[in-house]
Amino acid sequence: MRDEKKRGTRNDERGSKNSSSLRVSRSSFDLIPHPSSLILPKKRFGQNFLADERVVERIIEEVSPRADETIVEIGSGRGALTSHLVEKAGRLVAVEYDRDLVPLLREKFGARENFIVIEADALSIDLCATLAPATQARIVANLPYYISTAILQRLIEQRACLTEMVLMLQRKVVERICAPPASSERGFLSVLVEAYCEAETLFDVAPTSFRPVPKVWSSVVRLRLRRRIAIDVGDEHLLWRIVSAGFAQRRKTIFNNLRHAPSELLARVEKAGGTDRVLEGAGVVPQRRAETLTLEEWGRVTRVLEAS
Repeated sequence: MRDEKKRGTRNDERGSKNSSSLRVSRSSFDLIPHPSSLILPKKRFGQNFLADERVVERIIEEVSPRADETIVEIGSGRGALTSHLVEKAGRLVAVEYDRDLVPLLREKFGARENFIVIEADALSIDLCATLAPATQARIVANLPYYISTAILQRLIEQRACLTEMVLMLQRKVVERICAPPASSERGFLSVLVEAYCEAETLFDVAPTSFRPVPKVWSSVVRLRLRRRIAIDVGDEHLLWRIVSAGFAQRRKTIFNNLRHAPSELLARVEKAGGTDRVLEGAGVVPQRRAETLTLEEWGRVTRVLEAS
């Protein structure tokens, strides 16, 4: 799985054509009031704080927090969503990476018995341990978009204690997440999310809903975690090595990409009779590209190698 090193916030540059988008002009919404002493957005993190109360309310409506559950908010920022979540959730765990924002969150919400803030990197935190004594939680997050893919993969890795995620992401990331087979947007992330989640795009959010105003659009997506992977494979690690190799060079066919797979995987392919034999056994035409394969076809390739 690929890691992304920069941190920040960005959204898709294109205007929305989705009828469910929140189209908002700069003067048509009220900024969430805040004291002048609040921490300013940090350029090095690419921070863009959500400032449109109508967008906040719509996210809260989609989440519909319950008094009997634990919710984890990643990237609480100045607390636009936090202020609503803490009122309705039984327990709210806020994970904030910016050390300057943590005292602000403690000052605003620390008196609440159902609130806890943790200064931590979402890429390294053990969420399941953090939830204790709770054993399950839902995620709400306005993710730092430069590393949104890496964080999403990390969250999926910890799916044993997660039931649902409502995420604000760069719109083109959401398009990749939901891309069907044969779509030019389909990639490793599409297959990963399809295997472990049921994805639903909720609505688009205009750049003017943030301060400072970015040049790109966002989307809010709901990901319901599956209880088990959506295909029948015995070795999930092998599956993701195959998918990763298949998408290594998008212009190349699945045949050529598997022929140039990392040495450990290539050894498995050769043991199974070579790339031609593996793809034939899986019922996959060698001239196809990775983005055309269905999740089930990736599973069939995996099962051929498992059987060798």
